[in-house]
Formats: sequence, structure tokens, C-alpha cells
Amino acid sequence: MEIQLTIEVLKKGNWYLARAPELDFVSQGKTPEDAKKNLFEVIRIQFKEMKRMGTLEEYLIECGFETKGDQVTPQSEIMGFEKSMVSVP
Repeated sequence: MEIQLTIEVLKKGNWYLARAPELDFVSQGKTPEDAKKNLFEVIRIQFKEMKRMGTLEEYLIECGFETKGDQVTPQSEIMGFEKSMVSVP
């Protein structure tokens, strides 16, 4: 199964965080590459366990994906990120 995801990489102190917002999974590493590698491993482990439990398809649907066999199609697409300032009272 292949799934298209957006990967965010953030620096927090001496660590890098990698996040897949569509799935709400996060990992960390000492480099951006390590953080992404660890994120992919988290996704593989979680999907394997959810598949074993019979909950993977339900989880993907909750996250906004449509599944047909091994085909996983997003029902929405993240178009971009931007930094903005918002004034609050």
C-alpha cells in the first residue's frame, strides 16, 4: 500500500520533528532526515498494527482517505502552509 502524505519538518531546540498532518503522526530525530526516517517507521508500525487489529481502513476514512483494496486516495489536499500574524485582544 502506498499513501501520499505531506511531511512537515520543524526544529525544536536541538531536535527536528517530522509530522504527517493528514494522519496526525509525529516523530523526532537529530537531523531532518532522521526525523523523516523515524516518521516513516512510525507509520509502518502503526499501519501494520491497525491492519492486524482490523481498524486500518476505518482510521484512514476518519483521516479523510478513501480506500479500495490497496488503493488509498486522499479526499482533500493540503495546498500550502504560511506564517501569519493575528491580532488578538
